[in-house]
Amino acid sequence: MSTFAIHNYGCRATQADAASIRQSFLARGYSLAETESIADLVVLNTCTVTAAADAEARDAIRRIHRQSPGARIVVTGCYAQRAPEELAAIDGVSWVIGNSHQTEIPSLVDGRGLVSIEGLAQHGSLPAQIVREEMHAARDLAVVASESIPGERTRPTLKIQDGCNHRCAYCVIPFVRGRSRSLSPDRVLFDVARLVESGAREIVLSGIDLGSYGRELSSRTTLYDLIQRILNESAIERLRLSSIEPMDVTQDFVALVASTERIAPHFHMPLQSGSDHVLHSMHRWYRTAHYARRVEIIHERLPHAAIGADVIAGFPGETDEEHRATLDFIEGLPLAYLHVFSFSAREGTEAGKSTDTVADSAIHHRARELRALGEAKARAFRASQKGRALRVLTLDRKNRDWTPAITGNFLKVKLAGLWPRNSWMDIIFNESDAPLVPQRVEA
Repeated sequence: MSTFAIHNYGCRATQADAASIRQSFLARGYSLAETESIADLVVLNTCTVTAAADAEARDAIRRIHRQSPGARIVVTGCYAQRAPEELAAIDGVSWVIGNSHQTEIPSLVDGRGLVSIEGLAQHGSLPAQIVREEMHAARDLAVVASESIPGERTRPTLKIQDGCNHRCAYCVIPFVRGRSRSLSPDRVLFDVARLVESGAREIVLSGIDLGSYGRELSSRTTLYDLIQRILNESAIERLRLSSIEPMDVTQDFVALVASTERIAPHFHMPLQSGSDHVLHSMHRWYRTAHYARRVEIIHERLPHAAIGADVIAGFPGETDEEHRATLDFIEGLPLAYLHVFSFSAREGTEAGKSTDTVADSAIHHRARELRALGEAKARAFRASQKGRALRVLTLDRKNRDWTPAITGNFLKVKLAGLWPRNSWMDIIFNESDAPLVPQRVEA
């Protein structure tokens, strides 16, 4: 029996893609290897949002090939879609399969592909096979696995939307993911039911532009309507949203989250900059006042909700004053954490063509300041939750002498003792790093 391993890089959407690939290999009779060093086949599901993500993937390929020279390496995901020839030239790579053909990976590597490899390989004498087509023609969302996989994460990710119709100046994702497309509501409900049947207690709904869910379907619907259906027609105990754009966070949407304990009070809203001039240059479709109002709406209805943000350091043309404005803006918001990205020019994007670049040293300095601010925000948020009674869901232990768990508002905690994963427990939150003693257990 052939064995395989899979490594995933990037966002929640790629995690869902990796789960689907994993299940497809298992269904074909492959066995999941305990470690990549003994796997016959290693799949790398890549991200390409920054140059650092690209470098991480290349380093992983070289490490795997060095440690397991006999393993076949398959590279897929967004980097494979964007620059397949670049990856095919790396020693050890057997296949480069773009997002356009990701659902066919098992059949392709078995030699029973549904496409003409000869017609798609554009690499000349390069040793790897390349299978890729442009994503602009994609019309359907690849169906993800509809049941949990043995050994899979406690909180499965269900990708209900992919692609993006926006054209932010810095972002390559629309080129490697295609236009926005959604699973039908009935298919989402089917998948939720299957996940619940297999034991899932929390499901993370993910997408590249989650708030655009359903807009392109023939029977147009919305994320709000979908969530209401999930709550009414399924037994899922908790839903969580992976990320949602600020303009999709309406008063009605926040009221829906506030109306039930079955939706995690957790909003990840990309910000990118606290300067209106930079937001305009980025082609973002809101300004700081709009963003601040969305945060205010959440905080008014859900004062203990976790609100997180993405922010980019060193966008072309960003001045020291505009960076300072971003720091000041974030400082005034009740955010729980930041994801900080150093600007990285991506080929084909408007910002990637800019000559008004910020020096690398300045980008690194600004990113460090933003990360320090994010750490301070995280500490303040944890301190604000001290003494609260919270319900947590236990996660995989991974040979620790304590059990990790997560709250609805995205706090990571340690529980004293060894507890089974996927169990609800009640705690009194303490901001210290010491393991907490559960007050009540619901296995």
